[in-house]
Formats: sequence, structure tokens, C-alpha cells
Amino acid sequence: MARRRGWGGSPPENDDEASRRIVSAAVDLIGRTGSAISIADVAESLGVIRQTVYRYFPSADALMRAAAIASVDGFLARLARHIRGLEDPVDAMTEGVVYTLAEVRRTPHLGILLTGTYSNVHPDGLTSEEAREFGMTMIKRFDVDWARYGYDDAALGELVEYVLRTMQSFFVSPGNPPRSDDDLRRYLRRWMGTAILAQCPTAARPSAGGVREDSA
Repeated sequence: MARRRGWGGSPPENDDEASRRIVSAAVDLIGRTGSAISIADVAESLGVIRQTVYRYFPSADALMRAAAIASVDGFLARLARHIRGLEDPVDAMTEGVVYTLAEVRRTPHLGILLTGTYSNVHPDGLTSEEAREFGMTMIKRFDVDWARYGYDDAALGELVEYVLRTMQSFFVSPGNPPRSDDDLRRYLRRWMGTAILAQCPTAARPSAGGVREDSA
């Protein structure tokens, strides 16, 4: 009888189901609290002891990473809706960065894909293969004709690295006080936008874009 009190009275049939339910509980808790969670939090929500969760996830970081991966598709779908119709690379990338930084503040488990750990910013997290793959998946959902602006896969890979390093700076030091979203947009369009357009053939560059407007 004691065994059935855990897992809401319905124990998982196998390890795969147990792992999925633990991750689902973690995602739900993060969504409701908007903050990082602990192994103890997840164990309590499932009605099991901490050792049961540790059997599948050796640390809170490992569990947060699994929660982040489970949430990626939903995040990318929301991002795609947010930047839909933006065909200019500067506008699309600016909105993508602003949205991602805001989303990570709301759902910290997503930040683990970019930082390597939720408890602090790992120095190599933003340049890891996992982070770069996440970034490539993100920008390929934009409505931007990257080839028109001079980008092949190699150039896109370098752009992803540059943008990830830019976001890292805001994770490490968001500013005191942090910029508002509108101020951040102006900053990114002026400085990050210039870097994005450096790859573009002259004929393909927007005749009047955010970079010029905001730097005037």
C-alpha cells in the first residue's frame, strides 16, 4: 500500500514512463512558479522521496536540462508566432533576442540550453554544440530569406555564435538598471544590426532600416 501512495497512487509501468512524468512535473512546477526548482520540489509534487527522482536525474541541473529540452518545441512555436512576417534580418533577430531574454526570465529552465546551468552562467554554455544547435533551429524559423542577405550555413553558424555571445553578456550583466525592452531594441538594432548587415551584399541591404533610424 505504501508504494501506491506515491505517484498519485498510480506508479509508472517502466523507467521511461517514470522519467517522462518527472520531467513533466518539473515543467509544470517551473511554469507555475516562474523560478528554478529543486529535486525536493519535484519529489514532493509526485508524492515520492528524493531518492526516487535522483535515480533518474543525478542533479537539479540535469533535471532542468531535461525540462528545457521538453519545452523547446513550445518555445520555438511561440517565438515563430511573435516574429512572423518580419523579413528584415535586423528586425527579426532583434525581436528574437528580446523575446528570448524575456522568455528565459519567465521560464528559467530554457536558459539552461543557453548557459549550461541554471544556477549560474557556465563560461562555455553559450558556445556549446547544444546551444548552437538551438540557435540554428531558432533563426531558421524566421521569415528571413537568409541567402538573399548573403548567408550560407557557415555564415549562419557564425551569426548564431555572435548572437549567443551577445545574449550571454545580458545574462551575466543585464545592467543597472536593466534596459527596458524598447531601449534594448534600439541598442540591438544599432550595434548588433550593423554586424548582421555586414554580411549582406550591398544591393540586398534595406534602404531604410532600424539601424539607420535608431542611430540618427
